[in-house]
Amino acid sequence: MTGLIRPDGTPLVASSAANRTTARYLRDTKSGAIASRVAPLTNSRDDIRRAWSRSAGLAMDLIQNSGRLKGACDQVIADTVGVGLTLTPDPDLTGLGYDDAEKADFIRLLKRRWKAYWLDKKECDMRGKLNGPQMVDIALRWDIAFGEVTGVFDFFDDADRSHYGITTGTKLCMVSPQKLVQETSTHEGLFQGVRHDGKGRPVSYRFETNSDGVKSKRDYAAFDTDGRPMVLHVFDPMDADDVRGISKLAPAFRKHIQAEMLDDATLQMALLQTIFAITITSDTPSADAYEALEILKEQGGDGVAFGKEYLGYLSGSLGAAADSRISVGADPQVSHLGPGEKLALETANVPGKDFLPFSNSLARDMARTIGCSYGGLTMDYTAATYSSVRMENSSIWSVVMRRRERIAAPICQMSYENWLDEEIGEGRIPFKGGYRAFRANRRRICCASWQGPAKPTADDWKAARASSERLENGTSSIAIETGDLGVDSDALFEEREREHERYLKAGMASPYAAKPDQQVVQMETVE
Repeated sequence: MTGLIRPDGTPLVASSAANRTTARYLRDTKSGAIASRVAPLTNSRDDIRRAWSRSAGLAMDLIQNSGRLKGACDQVIADTVGVGLTLTPDPDLTGLGYDDAEKADFIRLLKRRWKAYWLDKKECDMRGKLNGPQMVDIALRWDIAFGEVTGVFDFFDDADRSHYGITTGTKLCMVSPQKLVQETSTHEGLFQGVRHDGKGRPVSYRFETNSDGVKSKRDYAAFDTDGRPMVLHVFDPMDADDVRGISKLAPAFRKHIQAEMLDDATLQMALLQTIFAITITSDTPSADAYEALEILKEQGGDGVAFGKEYLGYLSGSLGAAADSRISVGADPQVSHLGPGEKLALETANVPGKDFLPFSNSLARDMARTIGCSYGGLTMDYTAATYSSVRMENSSIWSVVMRRRERIAAPICQMSYENWLDEEIGEGRIPFKGGYRAFRANRRRICCASWQGPAKPTADDWKAARASSERLENGTSSIAIETGDLGVDSDALFEEREREHERYLKAGMASPYAAKPDQQVVQMETVE
């Protein structure tokens, strides 16, 4: 700005704009930390399609070559399903002619027959090699490595049943997710092996099959004409448009590989330094001393005589040292050292003081990704306290429950629905109104929940006392408390009732009999 002056005659110069801090997203630092990280916006399902094969291969390699990851996978299975999920049927029989007693009998029959079917590998597995809980275990391992679970339902006719000596026809065949092809064709509605209709619903799945050594591709319908599921596909989506899942370990690949590199580098440094290093400190003259002796020798006279005497002394000392022996093997010994020599033992300097904190940080990152506790991954409870263990269990338990409901339970539920359809359809389980009534109300009759192992506690006595307090003040119920323990409330009641009557019949005091104070409360309630 020129041509302007102040009242005192001095020129008026525009001041430079002051740097002002503004509040906005992505406001960078002076070092340009945000600008240095390139992060293009992409579609989730496209990212999964590009990275699926590479992620699956890395995940399988890391799990197969890491005892820690293999143990973590086993821990995830144990936390989620234990030895197997327990069926708790909850059919809605309203308007179907069932009273409470008949409904209880129907539920009891479902539990008994389902358990016999699900634990018999010849009945539930198409290959006849795995029982139900084993298939769920494999599914959870696939969920960690591949990010999804796939399988195909089949049905054996009378000829097949007679041939294999089995009763039921409903079979589940677990098929590895890597057999679900990666093909994508927009005009066919096919994306990463899954074909969809115009509304985005799955219609069929394309698997790679191997028959008599000949590989081919085959499409399997997602549902049959009656709406029963024919393909098992379970995954935890990241986005609403996702078609397939991706390895649970994918976000932690970099950190885990860094941890392995840290361990390898630390071990190599320790080996180079050895468990202990041996050093010998000697007063023997160096090369400079020998050069000085050579100068004395050239001067002649007494210098020559002195040089000869000193060299003779060194020769005798070195000869005596040569006859000695230093051994650090199975029989360590130091027989003799030369004059002026000292023996010192030095320990290795690795791992340093920063090794454990950094290694533990990498382990926590991996544990968080897998969905298990840090202690469950590393078995390190060095600094653990009652409060820390309790908070760790509380925070991870919701993750375990979510994994049980989203991954493990749907596998059991699909199998249960197809099995129950066959059982009622073929008359092995009687149902009022027959198969026609069941088919019209299949959804609400097949309702069920699946219970797993109990929630871990840091102190069983404190946990039991808290449970009693909740029941006493009316903020909980028997079904809720037994569910946390992995026990079916109906089965518990029937077992207690059966044992109570057995004690009374034998003329013994029943441990389930009402206490005197409870009887007083009941009498007051009746009055």
